[in-house]
Amino acid sequence: MSLKEILMKAIPSVNLSDFLSDDENRKQKFVNEIGKAYEEIGFVALSGHFLSDDLIKSLYSEIKKFFDLPDNIKGGYEIEGIGGQRGYTSFGKEHAKGKKEGDLKEFWHFGQYVDGNSKYKNEYPDNVEVKELSKFNEVGKTTYQMLEKTAKYVLRALALHLSLEETYFDNYIENGNSILRPIHYPPIKTAPKNAVRAAAHGDINLITLLMGAQGKGLQVQNHDGEWLDAIAEPNELMINVGDMLSRHTNNKLKSTIHRVVNPPKELWGTSRYSIPFFMHPISDMKLNVLDSCIDKNNPKQFNDITAGDFLHERLIELGLVKK
Repeated sequence: MSLKEILMKAIPSVNLSDFLSDDENRKQKFVNEIGKAYEEIGFVALSGHFLSDDLIKSLYSEIKKFFDLPDNIKGGYEIEGIGGQRGYTSFGKEHAKGKKEGDLKEFWHFGQYVDGNSKYKNEYPDNVEVKELSKFNEVGKTTYQMLEKTAKYVLRALALHLSLEETYFDNYIENGNSILRPIHYPPIKTAPKNAVRAAAHGDINLITLLMGAQGKGLQVQNHDGEWLDAIAEPNELMINVGDMLSRHTNNKLKSTIHRVVNPPKELWGTSRYSIPFFMHPISDMKLNVLDSCIDKNNPKQFNDITAGDFLHERLIELGLVKK
């Protein structure tokens, strides 16, 4: 078996076009495939999403321009007191749960664009405008909205897999506290001491949609503790289950530990860019274990908690918010 065949066996590929079709058999095929993948490995590679090639190209162009700005200019967009929820977070500031060493990355956060008189307009910090780049915020907003739209249909498929009403998640994700995070892993100049580009972790949120998994670096841990390279095709997003959804489903859907490893020494001089979209619900969504996911063989594993309280706990563990 070739390396590519091994990788595709480890991370199943699905096409959202099947779910969006008028063919009930194709739709059910997608539900079955993504449900099985999330119960077994917690990751899928997804094509048929709502991102155009031109939008992807524009986004990468804009984020590279931003991260190429001088440190003193980027630092002006690092906003104190909001736990890194918007704007810039400088190199090495974030660390994985249980790790002291900061990850070898810098990143930017675009947040929710709340319309109208929603109460969540006052709950979220404003997005930060980059004055030096005229298209940066516009391209970021469009990408955010296309990924949010993609995530909505993935969650609709998962709702059907869980024997819930198809639009069960819709009201929880409308105006949800989702984050689009362009990440820059700079060239490595000296041998890191116990630090990697992103240490082993599980994501906090419902699901994560990742752009930029086309090269080696991202690794997923299977149930046997083995690390598998997760490499997407050029037209695919890598999408994984987060801890909130795993908790809500009593671990029926798996939040898989993953990491971004340092490249071989001969590639230390290269940058890596990846762009995850962390799909979060509104803060008052109850993550209480679904009754349908509890039986005598799978008793309730988690205490009741809201998404907002769970997020706050995790931001403290990540070093982004103080107790």
